[in-house]
Amino acid sequence: MSPAVPALRVTDPAAFGRVAVLMGGTSAEREVSLDSGNGVLAALRSRGVDATAVDGIPALVDAIRAGRVDRVFNILHGNRGGGEDGVVQGLLEALGVPYTGPGVLGSALTMDKIRTKQVWIAEGLPTPRFARVPAGGDLAAAIATVGLPAFVKPSCEGSSVGAARVVAESDVAHAVEVARAYGGEMLVEEMVVGDELTVAVLGDVALPSIRIVPAGEWYDYNAKYLADDTQYLCPGLEDAEERAIGELALAAFNAAGCSGWGRVDLMRERASGRLLLLEINTAPGMTSHSLVPKAAAQLGIDYAELCWRVLEQTVEVASA
Repeated sequence: MSPAVPALRVTDPAAFGRVAVLMGGTSAEREVSLDSGNGVLAALRSRGVDATAVDGIPALVDAIRAGRVDRVFNILHGNRGGGEDGVVQGLLEALGVPYTGPGVLGSALTMDKIRTKQVWIAEGLPTPRFARVPAGGDLAAAIATVGLPAFVKPSCEGSSVGAARVVAESDVAHAVEVARAYGGEMLVEEMVVGDELTVAVLGDVALPSIRIVPAGEWYDYNAKYLADDTQYLCPGLEDAEERAIGELALAAFNAAGCSGWGRVDLMRERASGRLLLLEINTAPGMTSHSLVPKAAAQLGIDYAELCWRVLEQTVEVASA
């Protein structure tokens, strides 16, 4: 059974005022953000919204100071100049400008995969076993603790940036080099053998899950944004399992202090059928290969309507 999607709360594009579509920035995910942002910009304009592209946080500050922005559609990705780490959210809160996506707490927490896992564990929510490696720490020892196979990835990056697979002892040296290149805290996570799934959250609704079947061994940057041979099965599960994954995704999203919209990534362990939480994306990709538009389309919500539904959450509608 498909989730119930509420009626649109806003029907007049003028209600949004002047919308800055915040994209690009200076994070490692700049190019993906520009691709997403241009899609969102075209979609909003197609529905009559007065939307303008703004590249990065300094340009956004200038536009706000000049009185050209009433609200922000944030499609920056990543941290350090990206818009998913709570920094731009805090800025907009201080300036009184409404924006899409989770607030300061949810954004800052979920940018950090390790701290997000710690919150989930405290809430009794399932996640693969892992080890934290501080900058300059003994990555090889952490891998030995977690066991093989394992993933090594920066705690505060997205889009599979800087991720390494360690399936044999011979892979450890490469993982160490990857960690050294990034220089920050690293997450060593048990590699779950099974199905990779994702659930988009829109308001209080979990959209149909998507099961991702890459042509290669794993769902890396190329499979996410470049390849055309990755399969996306939606819904990814059936009946009781589909309801269970939606409920778990909403519980994980709420536990992390998130609201608005986002995407929860999970694994289903092949041997046991257990669902395990991986991470949350608070400004998910909106490119032609992206997952949230695919899930929304399953409910008859096209790309332009999806962008509208995300944006309308920034508008306070007076109760009757």
